[in-house]
Amino acid sequence: MSAQHSPHASGPHRPHRESHPPKGANPLRRTSDRVEAWCSELLLVVVVLGLPVASVRAGLSAYESEMRTVQAQSAQRHQITARVTSAPEAAPGNAADEKQTVQVSWIGKDSRQQTGTARVSLDKTAGSTVRIWVDRGGTVQDPPMSASHATAAGWVTGGLTAAGVYAGFVAGRTRVRLALNRRRYARWDAEWELVEPLWSARFRR
Repeated sequence: MSAQHSPHASGPHRPHRESHPPKGANPLRRTSDRVEAWCSELLLVVVVLGLPVASVRAGLSAYESEMRTVQAQSAQRHQITARVTSAPEAAPGNAADEKQTVQVSWIGKDSRQQTGTARVSLDKTAGSTVRIWVDRGGTVQDPPMSASHATAAGWVTGGLTAAGVYAGFVAGRTRVRLALNRRRYARWDAEWELVEPLWSARFRR
């Protein structure tokens, strides 16, 4: 057998390997598709990095602001014991934990009797003693804000900020897509104006 017809003359047989186009080399992928993908990735990076930072900063800022209010109110208000001077009778069916506005009196720091109105529970009658909050001027005030309120305000503000950042991401992505779609439709219309007469001519033959 001659070397020309030998099956091993040209060396061992190697299987044919199909070549695949590199990633991103899809011929059907338009420039606008690439722009949309890049914008989506950029916005996603901004959300991943910016959402935690923005929400934490906003939450801490709200917490610190509310805590300053808590400290100021706690420093300006103090609790005293007052006596109910007149209280309306509880209406039938009202719960004991509901509030009523009554006249109260107490002895101030200058040893003078002072009066005011306060909201107390319905089980308090004339002659009962109650604990009320007053400021340095002797005016009845609501209880000072608590630290738990400041904590809750911080969490709520942080959550709302996170929701706002995510909503901004969705809105930005939607605006980019709408802008690119308008450009695509305009390009399709321009190309169709060129192609449509050729197609129409084929059917008129």
